[in-house]
Amino acid sequence: MRAGVFVAYWPWFSPTEQVELAMLADRLGLDSVWVAEAWGQDAVSVLGMLAGRTRRIDLGSGLMQIPARKPTATAMAAASLDVLSEGRFRLGLGLSGPQVSEGWYGVPFRDNLRRTREYVDLVRRALARERLTVPMEDGSEGTGLAKPLKLLTRPVQDPLPIYLGSIAPRAVALAGEIADGWLPFMLDPAEPDVLLGPLREGALRAGREVGDIDIAPVVPVAVDEDLAAARDAVRPWLAFYLGSMGAKDKNFYVDLAERMGHGDAARAVQERGLAGDRAGAVAAVSDALVDAATIATTPSGLDARLADYERAGVTTLVGVPCGEDRPSVVRALAAATVTR
Repeated sequence: MRAGVFVAYWPWFSPTEQVELAMLADRLGLDSVWVAEAWGQDAVSVLGMLAGRTRRIDLGSGLMQIPARKPTATAMAAASLDVLSEGRFRLGLGLSGPQVSEGWYGVPFRDNLRRTREYVDLVRRALARERLTVPMEDGSEGTGLAKPLKLLTRPVQDPLPIYLGSIAPRAVALAGEIADGWLPFMLDPAEPDVLLGPLREGALRAGREVGDIDIAPVVPVAVDEDLAAARDAVRPWLAFYLGSMGAKDKNFYVDLAERMGHGDAARAVQERGLAGDRAGAVAAVSDALVDAATIATTPSGLDARLADYERAGVTTLVGVPCGEDRPSVVRALAAATVTR
């Protein structure tokens, strides 16, 4: 099992910290570094900077938001990043949720499976440098002067790998059908089939094996001699996604926690988060939920926790360094996973 580092977005990580952690991971021989976006810092800008500051490590978007860009704009960004990084880019895509899609981008959050399938198809065709035109949003003909165009830039990789971030069952199954890699959150290695079951079903429908897919969960990681301190270091991540990323009746992370058997704790976190009580939301994250969805461990327990994920079928663990000394988490991941 490989290990990468997730440097998210501001304000979780500052620009300086994103660069320093990426360069450290590069020097230590880790597999990849991933950059996300929400409704602040975009992923493409930071990845472009990291392409010039790293030499070996792969760079991934985890995720670029589908409603933010036309598929051809995404293909242009992906091709550019692949060239700038000399073939080290992995394109991770995700729909986000209705609050962001509709409130921030003005894109209706509906027909999501069809939209994702069509979007990925157009991105792949553009990256393959097919001549294509993108259908008008309103279904009109426009001026009638549209011209099929071919991407001027040639990506280094052929094909360039495309990952999907998803946790809802049907969306996970779609990743099993069409994606080169999959970036879930809150994968419990003790009960992996909650998420991996739909992935297998989708792969089977497409005549594929799960082994064809890079299973790359994003996992908050904290390593501390004090187990309680390690757990406290990862709680804010779970509290944010359970309490702030969605509406009361439409939060994919709360739904997943319910399927994992932690519904009561997740709803308590959500209730406090939606009420604006951030500290209360963090405090409501139970130890059991922490242990199911993150790696919060002492140094002596790290190898065993990583082995849990490997046994569950994970091929790339994308660790989110948590705690006051985040570089030490990167070093610990490298020491445990990189062959010397």
